[in-house]
Amino acid sequence: MSGSYRIAIPEAAQRYGAALFELATEAKKVAGVEKDAKALLAAWQTSADLRSAMISPLFGVEQKAAALDAIAANLKAQKITHNFLGLAAQNRRCGDLGGMLAAFLGLAAKARGAVLAEVSTAEPLSEEQLKDLTEALGRAFKGPVDVETTLKPELLGGLVVKIGSRLFDDSVKSKLDALKIAMKGA
Repeated sequence: MSGSYRIAIPEAAQRYGAALFELATEAKKVAGVEKDAKALLAAWQTSADLRSAMISPLFGVEQKAAALDAIAANLKAQKITHNFLGLAAQNRRCGDLGGMLAAFLGLAAKARGAVLAEVSTAEPLSEEQLKDLTEALGRAFKGPVDVETTLKPELLGGLVVKIGSRLFDDSVKSKLDALKIAMKGA
């Protein structure tokens, strides 16, 4: 499962994401940094412990930097990514890391001409389902589509797809809500 770009992105995080994109572009390493950012964002979104540690004032700058360095080393991340994570820690911006990565990924996708499809599901999609969905959306939007998934068990089943301002809600929850409204009117 990949991460989602739809994290609320504070202005400072947008600036950091843009700076990372600029550095990666100058070094001609956008694809490598994009791979790192996707993996890091997925870790950020799936690990409450990581988010808590990066936000917590109980952990110092050195501890946060060491943790991020260890994660980047485990991912075999680009040197630019390592340096960026160290800078975020030194500037006490670890709590904004998810937003920074999302901002970078949005810029990288836009530079590639890709459309972002934000998909929410109750259960994780299999690799085959994700591939089929990506291909179907690519055909529908006549171009490359980046599909980013988020788990939302409250949907009960089905999926919700958001592309730009368009929203396609085929979740069980929305169908039940519509049925509830219809029954109240009967």
